[in-house]
Amino acid sequence: MNHIEELIRNNLKDCRIDLIGFADRERFEGVDPQHNPFSIFPEAKTVILLGKRICRGALRGVEEGTNFGDYALFGKNWLEDEFLSIACYDLVNVLEDNGWEACPIFPNPSELGPQGVSVADGRPAPNVYPDFDYAAVACGLGEIGRNGLLLTPEFGSRQRFHMILTDAEIEPSPLFEGHICDACGMCAQSCPLGAIDMKHTVEVTICGKTMQVADINYDVCKTCKNGACANRFAETARPDRIAALCNRTCICHLEDNGLVSNKFENSFRQREAWSVGNTKPVSERNVEAANVLGGSFSKDGNRGNR
Repeated sequence: MNHIEELIRNNLKDCRIDLIGFADRERFEGVDPQHNPFSIFPEAKTVILLGKRICRGALRGVEEGTNFGDYALFGKNWLEDEFLSIACYDLVNVLEDNGWEACPIFPNPSELGPQGVSVADGRPAPNVYPDFDYAAVACGLGEIGRNGLLLTPEFGSRQRFHMILTDAEIEPSPLFEGHICDACGMCAQSCPLGAIDMKHTVEVTICGKTMQVADINYDVCKTCKNGACANRFAETARPDRIAALCNRTCICHLEDNGLVSNKFENSFRQREAWSVGNTKPVSERNVEAANVLGGSFSKDGNRGNR
């Protein structure tokens, strides 16, 4: 650990950062300049990705179907716009107080197209929006699961990220070599709209790490009334599915099967999950999933015979 990394890690608690990872320029070679963070700061040597958890309680009202607004604030809008932005800003100040330039980057959706014209030949048009899922994998923080969401070994899908580009040279974090997603198929089977096709997958390779991602119909996801919500920055971008039934079922599975380290006294799902758009209870769809995947599921959605 070099001096600057030690400095950063010593300030994580004060900046209230739960997750952090580092990647060098080499890990972004071949990335389209329109989505490459080094297009924003060409002299930078390191991408820092920092994250804060989505507290599980922020999802409680969605799980019960009784309160959606507080997740939108504590799990999404305020978390990105205020809590995480302050943490990012504070860490930028730590770096700049020690003589390193640091450029904070907000997680705008990478699906957004250019919103201007190039200022010179050979430069991408403004604005450059990096792919944060790519960056999270490149920074060694986790993997993309079959459900298409970034998963970390600490929290599964329950986190959001900001990025910092700096001219400080920091040793890249080791890539995450394990697996969090066990391809149980519960996300697909719990989706009331049938938007996740586990039988057809796409290979996603980032920095030599290959992941299988299900074929997901995001146009169908955008119509979901089970906790998914439209991307607040662009209607054309992928919807936010962290609070959707598919991912809440994933959260239950990861926790109940010991696949994430953030543990709780009680299970997240205490009763039959509600759903809109499918008349079969989730528990009955779980039994159908067992027949397809060759395992067995208990009524609460846990998979056995693994």
